[in-house]
Amino acid sequence: MYGEKPFGSVLRDLRGRGRLTMEELSEASGVSVRAIGDMERGRSRVPQRRTVVALAEGLGLADAEREALLAVGRAARPTRAVAMAGTAVPPRSVGDFTGREQQLALLREAAQRARTGGEVSAWVVSGPPGCGKTTLALKAAADLAEEFPDGRFVVDLHGVDGPVDTGEALVKLLKALGVSDRRLAQEDEQGRAGLLRALLGDRRCLVVLDNARDEGQVRALLPAGGRSLVLVTSRRPLTGLEDVDRLALSEMAQDEAVELLRRILGEERADAEAGAVVRVVELCGRLPLALRVAGNWLTVRSGWTVGHLVRRLADEERRLGALAAGDVRVEAAFELSYRQLTAQAARMLRLLSLVPGPDMTAAYGAALTGTGVFDAEDVMEELVEAGLLQAAFTGRYQLHDLLRLFARARLSREEEPAEREEADDRLRTWLLETAVVAGRWYKPKYGAPPSTWRGLVPLESAEEGRAWLQSEAPSWLAALRSAAHRGEHARVVETASAMEWFCDLWVHWGHWPEVFRLAGEAATALDDPYMCAFHLNCHSWSLTNCERRYGEAIERAEEALEHARRAQDVHQQVSALVHAASAYRLLGDVPMVADRSAAAVDLSERAGHQEVWPQAMRLYGSSLRLLGRADEALTQHQRIIAFLDAPDCPVSGHVAGIYRAHTTQALGLDCAALGRWREAADHHRSAQVQSSRIGVFHREAEQLLHLAEALVELGETEEARSCLRQALALGDAADDKELTAARKLLDSLPAE
Repeated sequence: MYGEKPFGSVLRDLRGRGRLTMEELSEASGVSVRAIGDMERGRSRVPQRRTVVALAEGLGLADAEREALLAVGRAARPTRAVAMAGTAVPPRSVGDFTGREQQLALLREAAQRARTGGEVSAWVVSGPPGCGKTTLALKAAADLAEEFPDGRFVVDLHGVDGPVDTGEALVKLLKALGVSDRRLAQEDEQGRAGLLRALLGDRRCLVVLDNARDEGQVRALLPAGGRSLVLVTSRRPLTGLEDVDRLALSEMAQDEAVELLRRILGEERADAEAGAVVRVVELCGRLPLALRVAGNWLTVRSGWTVGHLVRRLADEERRLGALAAGDVRVEAAFELSYRQLTAQAARMLRLLSLVPGPDMTAAYGAALTGTGVFDAEDVMEELVEAGLLQAAFTGRYQLHDLLRLFARARLSREEEPAEREEADDRLRTWLLETAVVAGRWYKPKYGAPPSTWRGLVPLESAEEGRAWLQSEAPSWLAALRSAAHRGEHARVVETASAMEWFCDLWVHWGHWPEVFRLAGEAATALDDPYMCAFHLNCHSWSLTNCERRYGEAIERAEEALEHARRAQDVHQQVSALVHAASAYRLLGDVPMVADRSAAAVDLSERAGHQEVWPQAMRLYGSSLRLLGRADEALTQHQRIIAFLDAPDCPVSGHVAGIYRAHTTQALGLDCAALGRWREAADHHRSAQVQSSRIGVFHREAEQLLHLAEALVELGETEEARSCLRQALALGDAADDKELTAARKLLDSLPAE
């Protein structure tokens, strides 16, 4: 409508057509006379959108003319296309951006709030090197272009390689916003910061402050509110900044990482080697920078297969070196942050590469460095601030796989071999000593740690011991393997011995056969017949209960019996007979169950050794029931309860609780076999409560299933249905066999 005429000329023509003086237009629009005059003479920058709207209303323009005037104003703004040389630059496009939908949604919501003058108008996007912070910010800037008509700008603050001075960044932004050199010369740095806040508060701009070093570098560049949005990217979370929102990035989700590599390679090539693409993603730790470098390698080297790159990256010693394309190197991105660390933090990062598990607590740092937990935590928080360590859920930290390789390389390069070995020894010793103390909470004659024990973690209850053993299992298991490899036989035997009764609380862990196999080998190396018997018995238990390898379990039990006889230890002889009987029971060989369990009962009673007698008697009673002698089985199982109830019972605590729960379940089965369904239901209900109380959760599904069966016989269908649903809700904590039976019984019940 107005062609390519300047905004000032169009405004002057419209005012003339409306026969308005500047004073009259000023009164009608609320825009000052001086501002109108400067605009018409071309002496000032084109006004922001809301000023143009006010002028259009003052001129009484129809909708079409109003939109045409707004279009002239938009076209005249230089920041819409290019920025002035030497100032902030417009955001570049991100052609193959993939994923991060949740994070982009948060920034879109932030833009909507800024549009209405939200209180928080700045976000800090933080994360480790190479996680895609800048890419996310630029993608958001591109997507939100229409929300910020007064301009979008990017200032690279070079936070890790020669930081840009705050004053210089202020000048860049103010020039991009149209402030003249003359005006800039009239203000000191504080005045320029105030001017920037005023402009960002009054206009609708999006500013990306990329690669900030610390809070001090960006504090003066942030608005105090208004309708602009500032995105700060940094390897540090910049926790010292107030009135900002934060978005922490880490590696990509698996499906997003695969899709990014597919887009870089092309779908046809990627899908032809889909398995290899997934493996490249894993080897790159789902880190966007590493994925782009790997993709670029394959794009340039079109003759390479994806599988060939997998083979190159599989070598841990060469992986970081292989992740380089042109002047883009993953290792260099890490190096920039590493060089900024204090000596303490740099050493901590190197030593953390020795942690064998996927994550860690501050206690690991303390063990590695030989310092206190709080001191180690302070240093590890510096690594978090530097973006080199991720703070996971409460109290835990994670070291990205590629950063672990980087730290390990620096460890080899910068630490003396003796120092590395000492740190590794400190960590292994701490892990295994703590595992022993935690496991002994459940072992008879031990319980609470001795008063002289001073650990790096609190283990003041059995529950804390269990929680530590489960949460740190990957690390203490790796330490146990390392100790076995190093020939530290006594330490291996001691650690596994502490797990004797704890293992029954965590049957489905999956590593008990290995733990007790290693301990058995260590006991053999020590030529200790008692320990050989002990750990062969534990190994037999694990093969039966964890892996259903019943034949091998019987073999280990028979070997244990030989060693126990050599050691002249009745306890381990009875245990060996009991473990053999347990495996025979699950094989369905009832006569052998009766034979081995009867022998165990007889040996225990003749020797007056009662600690394992309840296990032997329970198995013997169960064999009687399976042989059709349920009334005799009931009598034998009642003897066990009377034994446990006796005031002078030699068995107490956690072990007595396990014996009682298992025997109560056996009583329920006895009563069921006799058709005494009400008593059967009562026993199974009691057994389930006892198992839950002592933490033997894997037995609850079995007990709930038997309770439901009894309730069905009693016609109490609704309670049976509830029990079956409880059993199914246990999920992975239960055995598949019980879950399958529970589903089948539930499906057979009449509809509700």
